[in-house]
Parts: sequence; C-alpha cells; structure tokens
Amino acid sequence: MARPAAAAPVPLALDPSRLLTDLNVSVWLPTVLLAAALAIKLPSIVKMWRDPLLRAVGGLLLFGCAVFVSAAPSTIAWTNRVTGVPNIAAPWVYSLITALCASWLLLIVAWRNGTGRSAATRRATRRVVVAYAGVVVGLWVLFALADAPVERPRDLDTYYATTPFMREQILLYLLAHTLACTVTARLIWNWIRTDGLDAWLRWGLRILAVGYSLNLLFDASKLTAVAARWTGHDLDWLSTYVAPTAACASATLVAVGFIVPHAGQYLHEHWRLRSVRRQLRPLYLLMRDVTGGREPLAARATGELRLVRRETFIRDALLQLSRHLDEDLRVRAYDAALALGHPPVRAEALAAAVMLLDAVETRRGSGAPADMGYLMREIQAVSRALSRPDELHAVRARTAAPAESARA
Repeated sequence: MARPAAAAPVPLALDPSRLLTDLNVSVWLPTVLLAAALAIKLPSIVKMWRDPLLRAVGGLLLFGCAVFVSAAPSTIAWTNRVTGVPNIAAPWVYSLITALCASWLLLIVAWRNGTGRSAATRRATRRVVVAYAGVVVGLWVLFALADAPVERPRDLDTYYATTPFMREQILLYLLAHTLACTVTARLIWNWIRTDGLDAWLRWGLRILAVGYSLNLLFDASKLTAVAARWTGHDLDWLSTYVAPTAACASATLVAVGFIVPHAGQYLHEHWRLRSVRRQLRPLYLLMRDVTGGREPLAARATGELRLVRRETFIRDALLQLSRHLDEDLRVRAYDAALALGHPPVRAEALAAAVMLLDAVETRRGSGAPADMGYLMREIQAVSRALSRPDELHAVRARTAAPAESARA
C-alpha cells in the first residue's frame, strides 16, 4: 500500500492547518451538552417509552454522546491499544455515526407519521433500520478486507483515502451521513413553518436546523479532502481541522436545540409564578395586617405551591373581612374612578381596593352584602390597584366628597 504523493507544502504563513488548530472545538463540549439534553429528556422517555418519537430522541442523544466520546483521539488510541488491532476504532466510530444517522431518520419518521403504530410508520421504520444496519455490516466487512497497519488517530480518512476497501469504507459512511443529514435538515426547516408551534419549540427547531445544516459542512470537508487525495492533491487540513470543528459546532447546536424548549418553558413558567406572587404582595401585606398571621412557608416548596399558598391565605383573609365590607362605598368609588378617567376594568379594581382599605381601617359593619365574587376572582387586579397609592388617594378623595356634602 502506497500513500499518494502529497502536493507541494504550503508556506507556513499560509498553512491552513496552522491557522485552524486553535479553532478546533473540543469534543467534550458537545458531549457534555448532549448528555445534559439526554438527562433532561430521560424522565419523559422512561415514563412514555412506547412513544416512538421519544425513543428516537433518546437514541439520537445517546448515540451523539457515544460518537464524540469514541471519536476523541485519546479514546481512539485506547481502543486500538486494548484490542491490539490497528485502526479498529475506525469502523467502531463509523458504526456509531451510522447509528446516529439512523436515529435522525427515525425521529423524522415518528414525527411525519405520528406516534401511532400505523402500517406506514412500521414500514418506514423497518426500511431505515434495515438500510443502516446494512451500512454497519458493510463497514466491518470492508475493514476486515482492507490492509491498514499504520495507526492514524486523527487523519485516517485522508491517509487511507486511496487504499482498497478502506477507501470504500470511508466513502460508505460519509454518503450515509450526508443522506441522513440532508433529509433531516430539510424536514426540520419545513417543520419550523408549521402553524401553532410554541415559541420556545420554534426557537429550538431553528437551532436544530442550523445544527444539522452545519453537518453538511462536515461532509463537504471530508469528501473534498478525500477526493483531493484521489487526484494527487493534499487538502488534509479540511478533514483534520475543519470537519471536526464543524461536527462539534453542529452537535453543540443540536444539543442546545433540544434543551431550549424545555429550559425556556421552565424559566418562563418560573418567572410567571414569581411575577404573579410579587404582584399579590401588596394585597398579602394588607391581609396579613388583618389576620395577624402569615402564609405557610416551606423551604423546598415549588414556585407553584408557594403561589397557591399565598392565594389561599389572601382569600381566607378576605372571607374574615367580608362582614366589614361596604358595598355602597364600592359603588361610589367605582363611579369616582370612572369620573377620574380610569377605564372600567381598572375602575372596578380601584373601587374594590378602596372598599378593602376602608374595611381594614374602620372595621364597621356593612349595609348591603359586598360582591365577594369579584374580590375572590380578581385578587391580582385588586393587588395591583393597591400598589398605586396616588390613584387610590384620588379615588378615595372624590368618593368622600359627595358624602361630606350630603352631611353638610
């Protein structure tokens, strides 16, 4: 076996390999992110194992982690040393990449055909599994037939690009990868345009689509470098530096694409609960003065449970205060708020807040029964009204004016 003669060396100042060395992304960054995405999805996968879409996502993330761990140069050298077979890590890594490609296509099959076990879904799944299992078998057969005694942990694809059977093995995994990546990227871009998607899911899909599109740069770099060897040229830097960098960047974006919908929805819900609880604070403080108690607290309570406890505390306190609420005062305050230019929705909240403040301050008996339905239902609106002391003062002053005139 003779390696083709290399082209004239590139001057050091223009050597692309020298320029790209510092840009080569560590394989451990995408590995950590893919593992994090798998950890986030794992509870759902275990709980709904029969869902083919979740199984495909789990397989994708698992094989993604395995690819990057196995493709690290240190892991490649360890695999070759432990087995005693030079370059046996090559078909192993190529097989994992092929399995990863199959999981991409299975994900698309599950999405396009739904989660049901229809005949079309079973046929498409079987075709993907059979086709890519055949590719894996072909990779090992070709490696067994090839003569590759020199260990190459970093540049095997270009070093053996013209070696019989190794050449076919390299071309086989690259074509299988290119096909799967093209189909997946195209369908995800189409999926983004689907109506009714959650905003966080749409952003996740956009990141996934960019990630899968970057995989095509990996394929293009590898194929260009291999083809250059066939024609007696040396573009090894494309395979050794550009392709791994593209693969790492792609996997990082794919992991982020899976994480974003979950993390975004969680953070959005967490922020919403904190915001609502904060909005209820003025009314909570007022009701705490009435009852002399506090809402029950728990160090490990979830945000949702804390909000429920605050709402319950407020409503219980309102019921205790109900006999002191003056419905006539609320009606006059509502008219005063309208006269001051407030829209009806805000005027109603301001009127209820005026009634509450009067009940807390005077504790006198009420005439007509107060409208507790609005108070119980719109505690957030009433609490927001309590947080606007200037508006409340103006409404209370205008409400008190007719009563004082009548007494005079």
